[in-house]
Amino acid sequence: MTSAQIRQQYLDFFIQRHGHTFVPSSPVVPHDDPTLLFANAGMNQFKPIFLGQEKRSYTRAVNTQKCIRAGGKHNDLDDVGRSRRHGTFFEMLGNWSFGDYFKRGAIEMAWELLTKVWKMDPTRLHVTCFEGDEKNGVPRDTEAAELWKQIAGIPDDHIHYFGKDNFWEMGDTGPCGPCSEIYIDRTPGKTGGKDVNREDPRVMEFWNLVFIQYNRNADRSLTPLPAQHVDTGMGFERICSILQDKTDMYGIDLFDPFFAAIGDLSGFKYAGKFPKTNAPDPAAEAADEQLRHDIAFRLIADHLRTLTFALTDGAIPSNEGRGYVLRRILRRAVRFGRQQLGLVEPFMHRLVPVVIDSMGGAFPELKKNPDHVIGLIRDEEVSFGKTLDRGIVLFEEAASSAREISAQAAFKLHDTYGFPIDLTRIMAEERGMTVDIAGYEKLMEQARELARSGGKSAESSLADLPPDAMSELSKSIKPTDDKAKFWHEPIKSQVLAIWNGDDLGLSPSTAFEDEELAIILDKTNFYSEMGGQVGDAGELVATAGTFDVQTTRNIGGFVLHIGRIRSGKIAVGDAVQARVSPSRAKTEKNHTGTHLANWALREVLGDGVQQKGSLVDPEKLRFDFSHSKAMIDEEIAKVETLVAEAIGKKLPVYAQEAPQEKALKINGLRAVFGEKYPPMVRVVSIGAPVNDLLNGPDDAKWRNYSVEFCGGTHLANSQQIERFAITAEESVSKGIRRIVAVTADAAAGVESAGQRVDGIIARAEKVTDAELPPIITEMQSLAAAPLSLRAKRRAQAAITQLQSRHRTFEKTQRTQSSGSGPDAVKIAGELLAQAPAIGDGKLVVGEIPGASDDQLRSAIDSLRKKSPSHAILLAASGDQKVTFIAAVSDDFVAKGLKAGDWVKQVATIAGGGGGGRPQMAQGSGKDPSKIGEALEKARQLAAI
Repeated sequence: MTSAQIRQQYLDFFIQRHGHTFVPSSPVVPHDDPTLLFANAGMNQFKPIFLGQEKRSYTRAVNTQKCIRAGGKHNDLDDVGRSRRHGTFFEMLGNWSFGDYFKRGAIEMAWELLTKVWKMDPTRLHVTCFEGDEKNGVPRDTEAAELWKQIAGIPDDHIHYFGKDNFWEMGDTGPCGPCSEIYIDRTPGKTGGKDVNREDPRVMEFWNLVFIQYNRNADRSLTPLPAQHVDTGMGFERICSILQDKTDMYGIDLFDPFFAAIGDLSGFKYAGKFPKTNAPDPAAEAADEQLRHDIAFRLIADHLRTLTFALTDGAIPSNEGRGYVLRRILRRAVRFGRQQLGLVEPFMHRLVPVVIDSMGGAFPELKKNPDHVIGLIRDEEVSFGKTLDRGIVLFEEAASSAREISAQAAFKLHDTYGFPIDLTRIMAEERGMTVDIAGYEKLMEQARELARSGGKSAESSLADLPPDAMSELSKSIKPTDDKAKFWHEPIKSQVLAIWNGDDLGLSPSTAFEDEELAIILDKTNFYSEMGGQVGDAGELVATAGTFDVQTTRNIGGFVLHIGRIRSGKIAVGDAVQARVSPSRAKTEKNHTGTHLANWALREVLGDGVQQKGSLVDPEKLRFDFSHSKAMIDEEIAKVETLVAEAIGKKLPVYAQEAPQEKALKINGLRAVFGEKYPPMVRVVSIGAPVNDLLNGPDDAKWRNYSVEFCGGTHLANSQQIERFAITAEESVSKGIRRIVAVTADAAAGVESAGQRVDGIIARAEKVTDAELPPIITEMQSLAAAPLSLRAKRRAQAAITQLQSRHRTFEKTQRTQSSGSGPDAVKIAGELLAQAPAIGDGKLVVGEIPGASDDQLRSAIDSLRKKSPSHAILLAASGDQKVTFIAAVSDDFVAKGLKAGDWVKQVATIAGGGGGGRPQMAQGSGKDPSKIGEALEKARQLAAI
């Protein structure tokens, strides 16, 4: 049988014989689950069902899930290439029961498939069961063992008990339970029973039946789930190797086209050799060129699948979280290709079509935009080729200055340039040097911790409801009626439950002042955090007390109003008036503005613009989108103009639910890639009635309007946005840009500040060179205030030009008198008068043109006396040199701003460096033209 036939037989068995529903694989990038770097098991998408937060129309499901294990708790990266059965990417065949069948049903179906359909030899099959956990009160799973005996006739010597290996957990918290793993013994005499759950590759686990009946809490305790479930996972590549009689997963037909393509590129042939240890074996690899080649073949094929699927599903290589993991995977493959196969030119992107051709039938999403994936991988390869060459230079520098390669240098070579520590050690030994391995390992562990935590987010226990609390709520009260969330008017409601993070329902039945709580009402007009829009704030007013709502969350249909008692008390059963904060109106201005910005960005930058994330709150809007380069001023101006024109047209905002299948046909519709939408979706259109869109979805004119799927709250008319201004544009990661913008009064404020910038520029043109210092100081102060991005860029350019102009003047006017120069103390006082507040103190950043080092220090001393709480950084230039001096008071040092670090980073911008004590430090640079940019960097770094 081919791998494609095996996959289909598995699905057909559960669908046709046992009434399961096929549910497509979720994206390998879990956009809706911040606790996961990657989908690492088939059950990830069903987690809300296991937690009791969601119900589906089916109770039995089956699919093949694309998975990645390369970071976090489940990480197979280091074994890939050398192990016969590990890969960072794999398919997981799975069948599930949601409160339907349990252990008996799962074991019966598994045995039927293996021995009746696939005709596997029962005498070669072993199973494992959980030995129990007295500490947490979990008994030995004799129930599963007895079922294996009854149903399959498995003898006692083929049933093995183990501890934590037979208790399956998805992560540090979440659904879990005892499991029963199925092994095959492929030893010649069927003598592999003693090697179950060990390292002999001939005795291999290939199917895990998990009996989910607990939830692991943050304190490591276990709580029974409201209903019992089954989650099974069968390694697709492993079952294929068994049924195709291959000794390793890479020997199956699925990998043949990969090895053929790699062979065509490299000129080498794959021979299927593995280390005897099934793990890294430096001595064996050094002595066997074919072994090195074969490891590279397998590693490249595996990593190629991981990258293609992850990038197809919306991931981007970057320096943090899952992007960091993917970048390391790509660099690892490139390095192995270069070192072992002689592939010096970029090659990984040329292999992407192999993944699409071999796996696009089972996963059609691979065929949607392959050019995007190819482009991302090609760009990363080209960039890494340069950094790899620079890595060699870095090694040479590290080797030239000491007899030992430092831990920091070794780690940087590995982490940034892809050098394995073994290569660094070999290169060092060739020079008679050593490497600080102990220090390197410490830094590596810190990096692993970073990767493990890269996708996690911490939240208050009040912002979640564990399964037992969900079950209790579901039995006692109905989900919150939140239909009123789209309107502002106060409503009357009743307190049904009070949650303090541990107790729920009627305990505590009464809440008092200073208690942080979450209140559940029978109905609410508060909007729960969702889709980038922050949860509403406001207040719940009862006869005996008032509750300040700080934010709002929806967990499984129950809306949690999270906050504190402001006065009095509130009890379960109290009638309350729910009042949404007036700040909701500002949030809606920014949300409707975000929709117009999304539409305008596509109009200006092209159809390649896809939303990658957003945040909407009362202060601003933030929008992430796919685009390969920074926006220039002309593009920013066009976006702002298009949004302003839409505001001026006074376009009505329409919102209406529609069938997803029908709504997806609307020409120009915008939806978030990777987002899961329900069968009925809410369509928000600015300017065109939704019914018109649905009745004529192909009409080209709909592209002239903003049309999106959105469950958030909005204005009634675009005119209410009033104004729109982009205040920032930056890179989030490779291929992803971010804009920040403001609306209404905030936009009017930055526009007014922009006019002042232009006024100062005009005034500077009319004054003499000698009169420039106060104008430069004024412009520097204004540049640190809220401005539109285009105005900020004008201000920064003007500062640079004016500083250059004044330096030229100084050169012609400078005398040899040591007493000559500017009144540094006076200029410093002017800087202080215009300095923004930072905490309880002042942030003073600026240039004192022409000042000597002594004058700068005098100015610093003066400022420290006038402002005891301070963060000060002053600069001056002369003779093609820049001087920076920084002073930081102890209160800001305690918050993390240290003068030595601060001045060092700032001076780097001007081509220099520096350092000193946390309270006082000095630096210098070689490029006076960079003073403006350096001072702007100083302001950014001081934003503590």
